[in-house]
Amino acid sequence: MSCQHLVCAQCAHPVIEGRCPLCRANRERMHNHGFAGLSPALILLLLVVLLFLALVLKHLSGL
Repeated sequence: MSCQHLVCAQCAHPVIEGRCPLCRANRERMHNHGFAGLSPALILLLLVVLLFLALVLKHLSGL
């Protein structure tokens, strides 16, 4: 969904312009990507680290 065509209920201007605090907050919320505010690159890095730790633990348990 995009905020290009949305009109703010408080100031009656397009949300994309961000003229009032409500517009700015909604624009930020709609353009917030990623999981829990994390960037996709950081999520990928965390998954790689978890995979590495799982492999190390599996290797250590086999000894």
